Amino acid sequence: MDPMQWLAVSMLPGMGPRRIAELVARNPEWPQGWLAAMPAPASQALRLWLEHPSRSPLEAEIEKTRQWLAESPRRALLHPGHPAWPRLLDQLPDPPSVLWAQGDLAALDPPTLAVVGTRRPTQEGVGNARAFGREFARRGWCLVSGMALGVDAIAQQAALDTGGMSIAVLGCGVDVIYPPRHRALHQQLSEQANGLILSEHPPGTQARPAFFPRRNRIVTGLSLGVLVVEAAEKSGSLVSARLALEQDRELFALPGSIHNVQARGCLKLIREGQAHLVLDADDILAELGQWASTFLPLTLKEPGLPVEPVPPAEELPDSLLTHLSDVPTPIDALVYQAELAVGECQQRLLMLELDGWVTQQAGGWVRLPRA
Repeated sequence: MDPMQWLAVSMLPGMGPRRIAELVARNPEWPQGWLAAMPAPASQALRLWLEHPSRSPLEAEIEKTRQWLAESPRRALLHPGHPAWPRLLDQLPDPPSVLWAQGDLAALDPPTLAVVGTRRPTQEGVGNARAFGREFARRGWCLVSGMALGVDAIAQQAALDTGGMSIAVLGCGVDVIYPPRHRALHQQLSEQANGLILSEHPPGTQARPAFFPRRNRIVTGLSLGVLVVEAAEKSGSLVSARLALEQDRELFALPGSIHNVQARGCLKLIREGQAHLVLDADDILAELGQWASTFLPLTLKEPGLPVEPVPPAEELPDSLLTHLSDVPTPIDALVYQAELAVGECQQRLLMLELDGWVTQQAGGWVRLPRA
């Protein structure tokens, strides 16, 4: 089957991704085997397009796709059998029938890790998303996410800034910028080497709430593992976590403070044994050990330039700071975590406050960002 035939099948009435996947598994002959196995409305619609395309309502949409593909060499319509089709998707019970692609198809070559999380990360969450995005990019992995606000886009931007690869799967057409504030990121993914945008929706399709849960199954399905950086107890990121488990993907979560609302979803995943606790990239590699040998040399931002060194961790004047973030921590919780007497803890906090490291807010003590 050629790309337009796959596109026609994807648009047939009553032929959703799951039914098409079941039919593909039977490997019917094209087109007679397909026509015989389809429900009557789908079979009639396909026969009309095959025999009299000008009379078929499918032809107008197919012609739009032909024109869209002709406008740029960085555009493609992926389908099972296409050289760049990601085979991990074939493991899903409801893989997309076709994927509109805009960008560099080479981003589909390396091992993939999905990074997801809250749209409102704490300062610690922002730092963690950037750190993991950079580290996996340097190790030759491709970061997959949904270009959503917060953790998703932060990790993707960090990977691209390091010279690494990233794929965004959208809940709209690949040419629709959503959310609008990510115009620059959308442009990078579309136009520069190592970036790619995918969608199962035709170009021009506007974002709708119902599209995002479906989009998430592709994000996780494209990936060998899924890392949850920060997530509240009820969040879209936990939907992605559930999908990862259903798809038999490895699930990873970063721990966080028990007082951080945005960490409770991760803590729940870890507590219930659904996700591996992760402290650094090597923890993920240990679980995806079969891919250890596929790590590539450190990625150069430009040919001929040295690799940007990883900045050393900042020396902290007091170990108390390791228990603090931008989420207020009550003094009693800090005393317990640091195993200190109340008086000593208060004295050390006072010295850190005088030096500009911490401050007290409603709900407890927070660590201040450093210039």
